[in-house]
Amino acid sequence: MRFSILLMAAFTLATAPAAYAAEDDPNLWLEEVDGARALDQVRAWNAATEKRLQTDSPAFKALQAEMQAILEDDSRIAVPEAILGDKVTNLWTDAKNPQGLWRIADLDAFAAGKPVWRTLIDLDAMSKADGRKWVWKGAACLAPAYARCMVGLSDGGSDALVYREFDMEAGAFVEGGFETPEAKGDVAWVDLDRLMIATAHGGDVTESGYPRQVRLWKRGTPMAEATLLAEGKASDMGMDASATDSEGRMWPRITRHPDFWTAETFHLNLDGTLIRSPLPETATIEDMLGSRVVALLHKDWVYGGKTYAAGALVAYDAATLVVGGPAAVEQVYAPSGKQAIEAVVAGSGRLYVSLLEDVAGRLIALTPTAAGWTAETVPVPPNSAVTLAVAGGANDTAFYTTESFASPETLMAVRGGDTPTEVAALRAFFDPASISVEQRFATSKDGTRIPYFVVRPADAKGPLPTIMHAYGGFRSAQKPTYLTKNPYQIGPGGLFWLKDGGSFVIANIRGGGEYGPAWHEAALREKRQNSFDDLYAVAEDLKRAGLTSKLGVSGRSQGGMLVGVAMTQRPDLFDAVIMGVPLADMLRYNRLLAGASWMGEYGNPDVAEDRAFIAKYSPYQNLRAGAKYPPVIIYTSTKDDRVHPGHARKFAARLAQQGHAFDYYENTEGGHTGTANAAEHAYRAALMLNFARRELMGK
Repeated sequence: MRFSILLMAAFTLATAPAAYAAEDDPNLWLEEVDGARALDQVRAWNAATEKRLQTDSPAFKALQAEMQAILEDDSRIAVPEAILGDKVTNLWTDAKNPQGLWRIADLDAFAAGKPVWRTLIDLDAMSKADGRKWVWKGAACLAPAYARCMVGLSDGGSDALVYREFDMEAGAFVEGGFETPEAKGDVAWVDLDRLMIATAHGGDVTESGYPRQVRLWKRGTPMAEATLLAEGKASDMGMDASATDSEGRMWPRITRHPDFWTAETFHLNLDGTLIRSPLPETATIEDMLGSRVVALLHKDWVYGGKTYAAGALVAYDAATLVVGGPAAVEQVYAPSGKQAIEAVVAGSGRLYVSLLEDVAGRLIALTPTAAGWTAETVPVPPNSAVTLAVAGGANDTAFYTTESFASPETLMAVRGGDTPTEVAALRAFFDPASISVEQRFATSKDGTRIPYFVVRPADAKGPLPTIMHAYGGFRSAQKPTYLTKNPYQIGPGGLFWLKDGGSFVIANIRGGGEYGPAWHEAALREKRQNSFDDLYAVAEDLKRAGLTSKLGVSGRSQGGMLVGVAMTQRPDLFDAVIMGVPLADMLRYNRLLAGASWMGEYGNPDVAEDRAFIAKYSPYQNLRAGAKYPPVIIYTSTKDDRVHPGHARKFAARLAQQGHAFDYYENTEGGHTGTANAAEHAYRAALMLNFARRELMGK
């Protein structure tokens, strides 16, 4: 299960509401995702926005085509999805294959940059044959032979999946093999004839809409007769099943998630019994090196008479634990105060860890020895974003990418202690000398230093029209990625924005993962206002430094909520708002789709104490008829089954009811990402860029 996140008569109140009931809301009909009236309204808003942003003009179509060409450029990197013994797998999309080809190649040939690919699944052909738009959601493969995989597929990009058993040698789905109905959930191999399954199919779900049970499903038997292994509470976020491939075998686990940030993990023994992990509920299992379970601590942990600090990596031996032995814990790595552990991937003999240090990427390799763990630095370019992909194989190969605002993504391979080698690189779409990048620090209301990046044309003087992007939640760090790739709303439009003479800013506000657990905790629940104040501090610093003429603010999902708050709390600071797949009605978010799963992040609006602090900032409830708001464009997806499209729809409706202008775009596909392929991505990016040009550049 993938939990992520990673937001016309007037209805006004003079102050933030102390209470809020569904019957007070005249816009509840917009929560009917496929309701005829709701979709008619969506089509009307879409048409009006598309007309205003000139989507039928030759200039718009040319812009969209340029963006799509960048997204589908053949020089894009085939980043490996998994290492399966001596093979690697990858999902490849391009103009001819917008849904993608799942394919496999020899590991050594791939590392040498000379792979010969064999297509396993053609998702475009499969979509055409089935009359559905299949979106790839990954594959779980059975070690050590990797002859069978459970393939996850989503219709249109939603979080609900179907899993189907696939024969790797035959290159075909297994007739009569394991297959699940469409639902949220996941599967994990125990052995060739047994599968653990957690599924929302059948209605036995938590209040968040995720599976409440994990069952053991034996081959040749109906899924409904699978044996119950574990069951959570209705109030939990959900249960999931997982298995790590290590030492040539599967290590299956069951995890109960009481809320978004807590987990009880149990190892499944060979005899079917469950053995509780010694980890605290706030820890996160990252991977396994041999039989060692490696976990990241998010709070200080006292165990066995020792204290392990929040932000550190620890490990214990699962092989000893599952046979009833003691769970001896060891510290693997403790980051410095300026560092945060971002990702951990186990190879065959080393543990690879990507770090952020003042938001710049670092990579280290950790090796266990009799005297403890030794750390070796793997060289990466300065001030770059580093993303770990996969590791493993007989030669202990790790793949990772590096990139920066000015440098395109490069795929690297490192084997053992050898010098890293370049496997592939994107072609450069612009001269890196044509832009300048500066990291600055603003001071927030409580005195905290908030880092932010400013990207400008190299020869620019004085204030420029600026788009500032931020997120501020769920431990998700915002990193310096290449301008044509960046995921910050305008996609490849970042390059076009700078060519037009604009500036781009990323604000690394609290709530994210830039500096580890404390950075996230500082904006949790009743402390959420800290992240808003951080955003305003960066905006004010930009203006004080004379760097911006007009300032737009951009965010999606949690960031969509963030910019909605900014629009209502500090409309004086911003000249435009780009609000993507937002959480907007924070007093009902827990009742919409997966919303209840985020109460660990935001609080529970059905509890009076929590409602009081949520109501102070909830964007939907804090819109006012007499206020003067900056221009806003709101976008969402009908098929988003994570953040309900009703949030965006209702926010737009209330703006209309109060007489405020807005633009709105709702894609009918794409799930929470908002798009299902490069063409849709390019279209939306062109809309966002044209909106920014109109409002911030007067074009």
